[in-house]
Amino acid sequence: MKRNVILATTLVATFGIAACDGFKEALTAHVDVVARAGTQELSVTRLADLLGNAKVPLRKDVANAVTEVWISYQLLGYAGAHDDTLRDEKMADAAMWSAVAQEKSKAFYQHVSKEWGKVDSASLPAKYAAGEMFAARHILLMSPRDGSTPKQRDSVRSALEKIRKTVTAANFADVAKAKSMDGSKANGGSLGVFAPGAMVPEFDAAVKALKPGEISGVFETQFGYHIVMRQTYAEVAADFAKSYGQIATQKAESIFMAGMEKGADVQVKSGASKLVKAVAADLDAHRTDKTALATWKGGSLTAARLVQWMNAMPPQSRIREQIASAPDTAIPYFLKQITRNELVLKAADSVKALPDTAALVNIRGAFYSQVASAMSELKVLPVLLKDSAKTTSERERLAASRIDTYFDLLLSEKAQFVNIPEPIASALRGKYESRIVTAGIERALERATKIRQVADSTRAAQQPASAVPMPGAAPAAGAPPAAPAEPAKKAAEPVKKP
Repeated sequence: MKRNVILATTLVATFGIAACDGFKEALTAHVDVVARAGTQELSVTRLADLLGNAKVPLRKDVANAVTEVWISYQLLGYAGAHDDTLRDEKMADAAMWSAVAQEKSKAFYQHVSKEWGKVDSASLPAKYAAGEMFAARHILLMSPRDGSTPKQRDSVRSALEKIRKTVTAANFADVAKAKSMDGSKANGGSLGVFAPGAMVPEFDAAVKALKPGEISGVFETQFGYHIVMRQTYAEVAADFAKSYGQIATQKAESIFMAGMEKGADVQVKSGASKLVKAVAADLDAHRTDKTALATWKGGSLTAARLVQWMNAMPPQSRIREQIASAPDTAIPYFLKQITRNELVLKAADSVKALPDTAALVNIRGAFYSQVASAMSELKVLPVLLKDSAKTTSERERLAASRIDTYFDLLLSEKAQFVNIPEPIASALRGKYESRIVTAGIERALERATKIRQVADSTRAAQQPASAVPMPGAAPAAGAPPAAPAEPAKKAAEPVKKP
């Protein structure tokens, strides 16, 4: 397994923790324990050996990530030993909350947006004539300002002016197909329906100056020289109605959301930006953090809830990196976006908007499938354990042994990483006991550092001595003496003039 794979997985595979106070106190008393999952303990010595002999950076965040992965694996093995494949609808819905929330919000929008896109069709011709949206064809002869000389641009302008003398509303599309130099030529120069300001300023101004059916003179943009014809409403009636309906829906949605936020009186807490960055830097440390980041009438967005939202975002969004580099002034806007999602879900509950049944079945099926896949890869499926162990305690030991063996291979880069998705990790921690002892992590890192230093020293001592000593170093025993350096050559004599 390549080094960058193991490094990437240990850095990103971080999960949550759940433990009762009594269990926490009991485990904290074990000074040589790093973590516990089910009936299994990860000792300081074992974690130190794993880290010290692996090729991962010896940092606290990496040690935490490795420990969290160990907990997820052991809890999955513990579940398998107890014939538990997490096949429970309530558990699946809670674990897959973000997918369920997405479907619930869809149902809510369908409920409240029935009238949003409706427009009186009789009013559309007047709206088109008034320039609320445009539709146009154009002919472009390319002559970029950058890379073209004034003489070249004048030549292109002259060519288009000749075309302008022959073009009419009736033949515009055919001329565009024959002469235009951009991708719209295949459609007779048609640019479709677009909103004011959607085009570059010069083009936008030229279209606004025309009445439907009129053709402009030659004008220049950064792309070259254009002629544009504003199409009549009759030509684009269907497309205009569709586009205008979409714009109307967007406006109605914006007004609705603004009204909902105003009514809820959303307020971002002072100093929230600093805490949001701390959450992004260490999600696990804030999984149970009830500190309010923003409030509204009847609710609040806590640091713990933000952790859930951030875990639900796709990896390609790189939200944690974005937050880390964002200015503090941008964070309140981000919080308001999350708060808006919370308000939508609250409103959905108020009107009893439920996810589509088929979608809910698919979401649950995806969760069950992910559990079975992870158990199978780690060889802790209940059926695989029952084949070799009769009692529950025997199956617990067998599952733990298989996980430990696999974990050794993983940290030595001899096994592929088995990912435990966040919903499964969360469900496992919610059902079974687990705990990390921070002091144990720190002790393990200290020991791992010593192990790494000894290993590095041993490797250095085993390296064969070089036959060519470095400058100032004595030659190795048995090595031939270094040849004397050649005397410096004299500076070349200047060439004499004849």
